[in-house]
Amino acid sequence: MNNQQRLKKQIESRIKRIKQAEHDRPNLLSQTVYIGTLGLVMVLPVIGCAYLGHWLDGNMEGYSTRWTLSLLFTGLVIGIFNVYFLIKEK
Repeated sequence: MNNQQRLKKQIESRIKRIKQAEHDRPNLLSQTVYIGTLGLVMVLPVIGCAYLGHWLDGNMEGYSTRWTLSLLFTGLVIGIFNVYFLIKEK
């Protein structure tokens, strides 16, 4: 009787672990949302900084791309850090 109870407890614990593993496994929708979020946190700072740089260059006299290029690079660095911290958090 004692061996049967131990066997029953082992089987129950294994069933619990299998069900928990199935529950914790990421599905296609969650992976798609995660990759989409990574894309947004990378692209939005780049676009925002480029737009701000273009607007600043438009307010200056003459033809200049100094603000656009420097803020584009800054947005790229910010986007890379955003992706890094998001991946590190996950």
